[in-house]
Formats: sequence, structure tokens, C-alpha cells
Amino acid sequence: MDKKALLELNNGLKIELPILSGTIGPNVLNIKDLYRTTGLFTYDPGFVSTASCSSSITFIDGDEGVLKYRGHDIADLAENNNFTAIIYLLLYGALPNLEQHKKFLLKIGELSKVSEQVINVIKAFPKTAHPMSILIACFASLSAFYHERYGNTVNSENLDCGISAIAQVPAIVAMIYRHIKNQEFINAQNELSYSENFLRMMFGDAFNNDKSSLFVKALDKIFILHADHEQNASTAAIRLVGSAGSNLFASLSAGIATLWGPAHGGANEAVINMLREIEQSGDIGKFIEKAKDDKDPFKLMGFGHRIYKNYDPRARILKGACNEVLDKLEQDNKLLKIAKGLEEVALKDEYFVMRKLYPNVDFYSGIIMNAIDIPSNMFTPIFALARTTGWVTQWYEMMNDKEAKICRPRQLYVGE
Repeated sequence: MDKKALLELNNGLKIELPILSGTIGPNVLNIKDLYRTTGLFTYDPGFVSTASCSSSITFIDGDEGVLKYRGHDIADLAENNNFTAIIYLLLYGALPNLEQHKKFLLKIGELSKVSEQVINVIKAFPKTAHPMSILIACFASLSAFYHERYGNTVNSENLDCGISAIAQVPAIVAMIYRHIKNQEFINAQNELSYSENFLRMMFGDAFNNDKSSLFVKALDKIFILHADHEQNASTAAIRLVGSAGSNLFASLSAGIATLWGPAHGGANEAVINMLREIEQSGDIGKFIEKAKDDKDPFKLMGFGHRIYKNYDPRARILKGACNEVLDKLEQDNKLLKIAKGLEEVALKDEYFVMRKLYPNVDFYSGIIMNAIDIPSNMFTPIFALARTTGWVTQWYEMMNDKEAKICRPRQLYVGE
């Protein structure tokens, strides 16, 4: 029997609303006909209680601290697979066998060449520009190339466009880094792994040392853990733009712009800046008290999450990777000591425990990248590099969803 909820209004009108059940997760109240039958909207600022779509890609249980890609637990995926296998999983719905993986790597290599048009866009920016502003422009440039080739036709079947975005973004991000460092660009070596190739394009010969494999392994985990995260702000932006029929690369540029915000992808950069501020002060307790003061605008960056009301499962994995990197580097890392001190206090202090403000993925990813000598202004572009896979997958799913409509929220008007 179909589940239904009964909505009774003050005027005596009673409306039955269908209750939808997914594979797992909360049931969903279907209100799509509410306005047509009652003349009422719902009010949900920030969409905290609204399912905007149906999806089979990523599942999150924030109360239990669960994250799954295509039904696979994130801890198992991060432990037993490299990033290109995860790309394949998200795009095609299943992990590849050896032959499929081999062919997929060849496909990535074939589509990885960055056009002169994009290279010229990078070179046109001043060296002082924030890397995210350049990355937005690069994808906007790619949207022009897409439009020239396909016109207004939205090709929702050919995955090559999506794979080309995933294949080119490491080279683009590396070129942006080298541009702002005033260094020559380095060509891809497609016989290397995805993460190894990226680090080599960033650092060149400086990357070829006895720590290279350690850095590749850690970065691969960061990529895997950031590949997708359900209907977050940047993914929602991509679905919104794509719902109007905009091409993939135009939609991706909107996602990158959204990710730039310090409340979203920019949080890992903000974590490092905060840790450095605490290091200069030398007083962790002072910043803990500032965070607990409701009148003080200061917030502990890297703690708490909109969805997770338990320990972020990605943070558990990255905490181990962070310790491994710093132990093998034999670094007396002051930032990590401060981070561990903050975590220890936050997990015991009643203020943080009551509000379930646990460390999230941004808390450790920035420390790892800092140890690899990646500057903090490149943290968010690297987040975008990893999330491009999820964005592409979500865009294709939306384009192939026969029930999808142009996104058009309503409002509660309070003006004159």
C-alpha cells in the first residue's frame, strides 16, 4: 500500500500527500502538487528539509556518519582503490575490472590535452589573481568550445565530454599553480597515475624524490574522499544551471564559483589560516573560548558539518593519512599539534559535544596538503579537481532524468 500523509488546513481542507521511500535513508513527503491543490508554498530557507531530486550516486547518513558511493562504503573505497577506479565507479555505476580500468586510463589520456585557448586564458590573468578565479574562467572558456561543437544540443549520452573535463582539470590546475609561481608549464605524462601525473605537472623535478609515493597515496585519498558528496551547494548549483539546458562546462563553471565560498570548498584554506593565527598567538584556550562566545563572530573552521551530526567518516580516514605523512616526513609539525589540541578539547568540551561539532574533512586535508608544500590558495582548486568527477556524474544523471524540470524556487514575499 502506498504511504500517505494527511495535511489538514485551518479552513477544513484536507490533502493527502504521498510519502516516497528510497532504497535507504529518510522517507520523503511529495509536495510537488501542493501549490496546485491548495495555493500554498512551503518555506524552507537553505533547503534543509527539501529533496530537490532523486539520485542513485551518493548516500549520506549524517546521524550515523555514513558515506557511500554507488552503495560502496567510503572507507572500503579509500582503502582498496585508486582515484581512477572511483571515477569509473561514479560514472558507470560499478567498479572496473582490470581490462575496463586499463581502457579507461587510455581514454583519460586521449582526452587530457588542454587547448591553446584555455592556456591563453590562464596566461591572461595577473600572477596575483586567486587560482579559483582563473579556474572559473578556464571552464567558462571550455563552455565556449563545447557550444561551438554542439550548439544548443545538450548531449546527455556521450560521456566523452564529461571524461574530458575530468581528464583536463589536473593539467589546468597545475598550469594555474605554475602561472602564479611564474614557472613554465609541464606536459602530462599519461603513463603515470592520475595523482602522480598531477603532482609532477605541479612540481616538476622537485617531485621526484623518496617521498613521492607517500604524497601520491595521500593525495589519492583526498581525491577519493572529495569526489562527490550528494546535493551540496556546488552540486546543487550545477544541477540548477544544467536544468535550464546549459552545457556541461557552463554548469561546471557555476559549480566552481560556488565551491570558492569559505562556507563550502574554501573551508580547508580557512582551516590553515586559522591554525597559523593560533600558532602566532600560542594560546589554544583563547580561541576555544572565542568560538564558544555567541557574541564573537569567530568560528573554529573545520569543525561541524551541515549534514554530519556525527564524526565525518572522511575525517577519520584523512586523520590516519595525515599522521602517516607527517610521521614518515619526521616533521615536528606545529600546525598538526595545534589541530590535535583543538580536536582533543572539542571532543571533550560540553559546548562542542552538545552541538556535535566534530572535525570534518577540511580539518585534515589542509594539513596534508600543507605538508606536501602545496600553498593554501591552491587547496580549493584541488578540491574542485576532485569534485569535478562528482559534478560531471550528477549533471549526466540530471540530464537523463525524465522527471527533471527547470529549477524555479518560490518565495515568501515580505516587501511593500
